[in-house]
Amino acid sequence: MTDTTEASPDLTHIERRAKGLLLLMAALVAGFVLYVMVARGVFESTQQLVLISDDSEGVIVGMDLTFSGFPIGRVRRIELAPDGMARMVVDVPHKQAHWLRSSSIFTLERGMVGDTRIRAYSGILGDPPLPPDAERTLLRGDTSAEVPRLIASARALLENLEAMTGTESPLNASLGQLKTTTERMNGRYGVLTGVMGSESNAKQIIQTLERTNSLLAKAEQRMFGSGGLVDATQVTLNSTQATMNSGKAALEQLQNAIGDTRNTLKNVDAVLAEAQAVGANARIASTDLGVLRAEVEASLRRLSQLTDEINRKWPFARDTEIKLP
Repeated sequence: MTDTTEASPDLTHIERRAKGLLLLMAALVAGFVLYVMVARGVFESTQQLVLISDDSEGVIVGMDLTFSGFPIGRVRRIELAPDGMARMVVDVPHKQAHWLRSSSIFTLERGMVGDTRIRAYSGILGDPPLPPDAERTLLRGDTSAEVPRLIASARALLENLEAMTGTESPLNASLGQLKTTTERMNGRYGVLTGVMGSESNAKQIIQTLERTNSLLAKAEQRMFGSGGLVDATQVTLNSTQATMNSGKAALEQLQNAIGDTRNTLKNVDAVLAEAQAVGANARIASTDLGVLRAEVEASLRRLSQLTDEINRKWPFARDTEIKLP
């Protein structure tokens, strides 16, 4: 009796401890679940966004909607619409909804390596906010779908490259011609041989240039050398200048003679006026007229001599006629 009584309290104590441990484990599990639900935003107020695409391959429930690399929403449900389009219902918390605008676009990106991602892009954050229950088309960017086109483009590129580098290709012919031209440039006359095509043609060009230089040197000697055209022209100009100076002096003498003649004619006019006024003294007037006529004749002779001298020195003869009154 004593052993049974002592064993019962031990069993009761163990049962209590086991029940407490079970309750603690249940509380821990419940707390963990509650924490996960809070962390996953189960109790947050959200607004619904519907993304429509023709293919939802790679999209799973619980996938994040990211903006600039940060998750701002989560796919809650995927369904097939009557028109055959895939509808992905996304829950966006209200505190993250301000990143989505009416002009935002949504893309579904599938890489060759890695998971499928749904991204949002808002270029203008000043646009009106995206309304709740909005429906937007999901643009797809499938890298694997571009592989066949890339392979076809690479194949065409390789074919073009093979055609360019073939034996009969224009590029190969151009390279051969360039090699021939380079070999010619390494010859005796350098670049001139490459341009003209042969050394004989280049030699003819050089000979032509040498002859041209010789002719230019001779022409320069004829023009600017001693006794050349420039010196002869200078001598002619000097003689012409001397002739002009002589002509100028003769013209000055002629001008003086004309002035003397003008004075003499004025005296004749005065004598004639006096002769008309004094008609009685005809003999004295006749004597004065004879003297004046002699002076006029002497002046005319001097004028004729100066004119002859001008015609001799100045090669531009003119007919000079002096009429007496």
